[in-house]
Amino acid sequence: MAGFRIGRGRDNRTPQRQQAPQAPPYQGGGQPAPPPYGHQQQWPPAGGAPRQGAAPQGGGGYGEPEYFGDPHPQYAPPQDPYAANNPGHTQMFSVNDDPYGDGGAYRAGAVPAAPAGPRLHWKQLLSGIVLRPGPTFLQMRDYAVWGPALVVTFLYGMLAIFGFDEPRQEVINATLSNAIPYVLITGIAFVISGLVLGAVTHTLARQLGGDGAWQPTIGLSMLIMSVTDAPRLVFALFLGGENSLVQVLGWVTWLAAGALFTSMVSKSHDLPWPKALGASAIQLIALLSIIKLGTI
Repeated sequence: MAGFRIGRGRDNRTPQRQQAPQAPPYQGGGQPAPPPYGHQQQWPPAGGAPRQGAAPQGGGGYGEPEYFGDPHPQYAPPQDPYAANNPGHTQMFSVNDDPYGDGGAYRAGAVPAAPAGPRLHWKQLLSGIVLRPGPTFLQMRDYAVWGPALVVTFLYGMLAIFGFDEPRQEVINATLSNAIPYVLITGIAFVISGLVLGAVTHTLARQLGGDGAWQPTIGLSMLIMSVTDAPRLVFALFLGGENSLVQVLGWVTWLAAGALFTSMVSKSHDLPWPKALGASAIQLIALLSIIKLGTI
């Protein structure tokens, strides 16, 4: 009966059982690697005794391969399941493109920060240019000031014609119908000149690394040009443009305009003062030769 069962078991093995891959020899301390594809597992002969080291199958049979190696594997310290680079746990890292800092400081070309404050009323704007130039320019660096700039420059241009000796005499001696167009055209010419000089200042500031907007730069430059020349213009209306006192005031107000232009460009374009002064150089030279000294 025993031989019959054994013979029947050998002859009626299923194809899956005959094609079962044989496990490789056991290596101490780790899981056995899978056998090569297509390798058949060897079974013990019928009625034979199990080989040494073979493990019994479930139900009392012997079909598992024998294992070689140290039956008592060496102790391996447990690994931290939450350690970096373990399956399911990726090591965190950071990328810092700025080798000189954390990137929190404001730099030219970067995304501009929020405005320093609300838009100033035109009265506060004009008084702030004279009394608080630095905070005023910083607060208005993101706001266009076309309204105050155009109106103030136009009024300044109409009065500036009386600060020059020859044009003033022509206007006074002309008839009213001829004088009014002459004064209006002069005001428009000063507005256009302010726009062109402000655009030049803005372009130079951007070429030197500035990042300010063009509308605030041009508008504020027009206001600086008009406001700083007001003291000289008041005396020139009564004393004439060639008067020595008017000439001295022209130099003083020109220096004040240079300081205000430098501060405005520095705050609006985030530039150091030497570059800000360089960006304002052409506008300052034009104001000195055309307006301040009366060489029109």
